[in-house]
Amino acid sequence: MTESPHRRPDGAELQVLALNAGSASLKFGLFRVSAQDFEPVLTGEAESMGGGAGAFHAEDSAGVEVLQETGASLNCGDVLRRIAGLLLARGLPAPQAIGHRIVHGGPWLQAHCRIDAKVLAQLEAAIPFAPVHMPGALAVIHCSREHFPGVPQVACFDTSFHTHMPELARILPIPESLRSQGLRRYGFHGLSCESLLRQLGAARPSRLIIAHLGNGASVTAVKNGMSIDTSMGMTPTGGIVMGTRTGDLDPGVLVYLARERGFDAAMLGDLVDHHGGLLAVSGRSADLRELHAAAATDANARLAIELFCYSAAKTIAALSVVLDGAQLLLFTGGIGEHDALVRAAICARLGSIGVCLDDPAAVCAVQVLPSLEDAEIARQTWQLCSV
Repeated sequence: MTESPHRRPDGAELQVLALNAGSASLKFGLFRVSAQDFEPVLTGEAESMGGGAGAFHAEDSAGVEVLQETGASLNCGDVLRRIAGLLLARGLPAPQAIGHRIVHGGPWLQAHCRIDAKVLAQLEAAIPFAPVHMPGALAVIHCSREHFPGVPQVACFDTSFHTHMPELARILPIPESLRSQGLRRYGFHGLSCESLLRQLGAARPSRLIIAHLGNGASVTAVKNGMSIDTSMGMTPTGGIVMGTRTGDLDPGVLVYLARERGFDAAMLGDLVDHHGGLLAVSGRSADLRELHAAAATDANARLAIELFCYSAAKTIAALSVVLDGAQLLLFTGGIGEHDALVRAAICARLGSIGVCLDDPAAVCAVQVLPSLEDAEIARQTWQLCSV
């Protein structure tokens, strides 16, 4: 039997490029990965892609900035060319494997996997499940195959961590004829959850709540290292109030808008994904930093902040019930990591479930950890490509 040209000895070191595509950004990281070692070599991000003035920056393994560019709008091809050029200019090795964060694999793809023609077709078919995220992620896959031909590519799914949720947490109360078409609760931010459990290691409690709070936000109940329920549902639009996403919404609102106001599917999608949440309530911004700055004189900005904290706290409390009590509330994500005011406001509402922000001996302690999605993508890619 002839071995694949990309087959390597078990545990071999690989240079892995992790690509994390957002709706208008692309984070990347080159990692040196083996069974014994893990080291970031080069990391960076392209921002404001496909819009106005774009930005591109990169840092070396010591966190020293090695490139900062602003200017014309960037597409994924531009970004991949810059990454390839930067690796060449700095004498760094080309990637031997590439991992992609994929928000949704639909009902067909539930475990991290190597990308081949069949997987690509299934990813294309999954676009309707996450139309905001999937086209950009697929564009990045095609660009990376073009710029790094022959290099193995891996799809790492945000839904994978939640695959084994109990049926009670997965089922939607709709007819079986619809559920059989893949309409169920999937859950997201799974790569973030996996990275946090890896960081906790042996210190991981048996009952844990993860609050991933960013422009997209979700809350997940973890029991014995497994997701047992989470706030997002079939799509990343559900759950708590977010930057521009409504989160959970009375379905009758959408029926009313379609029936009485003539909203079609595209208009409804635009409303719940791009014109809801903090942006809609404040009338000025989806960015909590801007809302904090305006809150002293703007009642709507204050209301948006309060609604975000209220929504998160209510969901955390509900998932504490699912866990029969939580031992640790773990904050992560851009807001969760960096917004102490929001963390304090959320925790102030959770005394009834034992949360005390400043008491590590509380019934439910509070901790903050960074979401290391890119590192998790690199590790999962190594697992699939090192043999």
